[in-house]
Amino acid sequence: MSNTDAPNVRSENVMGVMSVHKLLLSMAIPMMISMMVQALYNVVDSIFVAQLSENALTAVSLAFPVQNLMISVGVGTGVGINAFLSKSLGEKDFESVNKSAANGIFLAWAGCAAFMLIGFFLSEAFFRTQTDIREIVRYGQDYMFIVCVCSFAMFNQTVLERLLMSTGKTFYAMISQTVGAMVNIALDPVLIFGLFGFPRLEVAGAAWATVAGQVLAALVAFYFNLRKNHEIHIRFKGFRPSGAIIRRIYAVGFPTILMMSVGSVMTYGLNLILISFTATATAVFGVFFRLQSFLFLPVFGITNAMVPILAYNFGARKKNRILKAIRLSVIYAVGIMVVGTSLFELYPAKLFSLFNATPAMLAIGVPAFRIMCSTFPFAGFCVVAASVFQALGSGIESLIVSVTRQLVVLLPAAWLLSLTGTLGAVWWSFPIAECVTLAMSAYFLKRAYDNKIKIIA
Repeated sequence: MSNTDAPNVRSENVMGVMSVHKLLLSMAIPMMISMMVQALYNVVDSIFVAQLSENALTAVSLAFPVQNLMISVGVGTGVGINAFLSKSLGEKDFESVNKSAANGIFLAWAGCAAFMLIGFFLSEAFFRTQTDIREIVRYGQDYMFIVCVCSFAMFNQTVLERLLMSTGKTFYAMISQTVGAMVNIALDPVLIFGLFGFPRLEVAGAAWATVAGQVLAALVAFYFNLRKNHEIHIRFKGFRPSGAIIRRIYAVGFPTILMMSVGSVMTYGLNLILISFTATATAVFGVFFRLQSFLFLPVFGITNAMVPILAYNFGARKKNRILKAIRLSVIYAVGIMVVGTSLFELYPAKLFSLFNATPAMLAIGVPAFRIMCSTFPFAGFCVVAASVFQALGSGIESLIVSVTRQLVVLLPAAWLLSLTGTLGAVWWSFPIAECVTLAMSAYFLKRAYDNKIKIIA
């Protein structure tokens, strides 16, 4: 991939000169829109699948840990590329910019190869560790096999969009994500229910719709990198993986992968706890997770915009721009989560009605939603803090906070509360974990300021 019409890329990038408020919004709003559209198609997937049966919805929920692990590897690799590439731009090291992009694409293909093997050999075994209900195992195995074996689509989409984000071209990343999401949404009912002459594929149809959307999104992102991303020149002629660059990418990206992967372990463990009460509780948790994702992704849009701004200005040694970007990101993230808390507290039954909820789901889900959403604003602050650590090259703090929240606090608390024999008690593990996370995030953020930002002249 080369750009013969590239302008003089050695002029100052907009991330170093544009008003921080305007820059953050100009980068974040396209990301927020595209991420909300992406979250919407995950919700729509579940809405259509729920029309089949509660077991179908439960199967998709039980598949989430593996799907999240796959996304974790892709996003974590992209975060590492994003931070390293943006920092190299700030330092005017254009050779490292181009090499990091090429190595990033190589890493995407390496990641998808691993998950293809998981899809081929472990799909059925994974579901049988969680339930012996035949219909759930069959639905889940179909879904997991397809999304893993075709994971090349997700990996390439993620990395190619991160290259666009790294240079501030979030509008083009938004187009790529939106096109993929709309294709997924359009194909869901067609493939799930067999409309317009297509075969009725049920849960497998939701998986194929997801893959089709990801393939198209990756192609669109590839085109924009080729034609619009003039600050990056990717050439594979004579390419060899660079151990030094890969280590620098994963110095930031690997903690992110582990941090997100911890969520897979937590979800798997929590599903085992919940299904010991009733499969309906697992379906409720699956619904909560998807709706929560719809709420959290605008916050991730803010932080994804913030990371390259911080990384660039950290490389350029511009202290005031770093601090302003952090303050604005916290304000917007917490504000979004306050709105989300209000919606979850006031309208839980209406949210559940989107998923063809049975009376049993409503009886479990309504009080569960109100408990779990109570500390959403705390989570908004913690998400921003974690992204600050990553942007400054200190991803280990994010990992420590995430592991503590999900494995040291949340999962053990859920297990201990389950010993009461009351399902409702289990949901309190979420606010307990969020309060611990808030304290840890504040401490690490203060330390990052003292050790890395305050000392900038």
